[in-house]
Amino acid sequence: MTRGLHGFHPFTSWLYFIGLFLLSMLLLHPIYLATMLLGIVLLICMQGQTSVLRSYLKSYLWIGLFILVLNPLLSHRGQHILFYLFDQPITLESIWYGITMMLSLWCILLVFISYNHVITAGKFLLLFCRLFPKTALLCLMAVRFVPLLKRRLSEIHSVQKTRGIDPTEGPLWKRVRDGMLLLQVLLTMSLEEAIQTADSMKARGYGLFEQRSSYVPYRFKRADYLFLTLTLAALFCCIGGWILGHGQLTFYPGLEGIVLTTSEVPYYFSLLLYLLLAIFIEGREGFGHSRM
Repeated sequence: MTRGLHGFHPFTSWLYFIGLFLLSMLLLHPIYLATMLLGIVLLICMQGQTSVLRSYLKSYLWIGLFILVLNPLLSHRGQHILFYLFDQPITLESIWYGITMMLSLWCILLVFISYNHVITAGKFLLLFCRLFPKTALLCLMAVRFVPLLKRRLSEIHSVQKTRGIDPTEGPLWKRVRDGMLLLQVLLTMSLEEAIQTADSMKARGYGLFEQRSSYVPYRFKRADYLFLTLTLAALFCCIGGWILGHGQLTFYPGLEGIVLTTSEVPYYFSLLLYLLLAIFIEGREGFGHSRM
């Protein structure tokens, strides 16, 4: 796949997503974060990952609502008391801070969907294998560990079910025993494969300091330089505004006005530019691909 962000050099795409992660954590303002959330959702839809977004949507909503409800219950700071719950004040400032944290967390989680779609395992190894070969391989294996174990456990369960080993049926002691048997088989298979993988990588010379070639010869193109220049300029503008105090809402002790001031408008438009660049690339490539 070479269209959209896939068509750029892996470093270009990786740096863009690092900027998204950074802005999601730094810009603690509801308007900025709501704009980022809409932009990231649009980017995911442009990349054809709507089904993936749908599969995670329910859990993400519950996580966000949990933070939104938990913060006013634990933090009672603020000048504007709305009501009392069990003799504890619920303030307007704590509710808005919970909304901001919820939006920030949603942005970070949704960026991972687009990141995993663009930065594949091969691209990740290409970026870091020369500098940190063992660390890059360890990180890559850790990322794929949970879905891999989940898939293997399902396969083991299907096979062992024919022998009457099923942790979902029977009394409690039988379910616990069958569950432990499945975990034992899963861990044994995983350890054996880990040893085989390590021996195979060592036999192929992985991690040696000699110059090694890449299966896919990525090269920086003119589009990479142009995209990097525009995105870095917009990113530095956003970070500069953050250093000057823009893109941050004062919640305590009193809630600051949420409406953007005139001095914040240039930094807000730099954020829009940063988001729209990737959306434009994906939309242009998708439109051109659909007409072919």
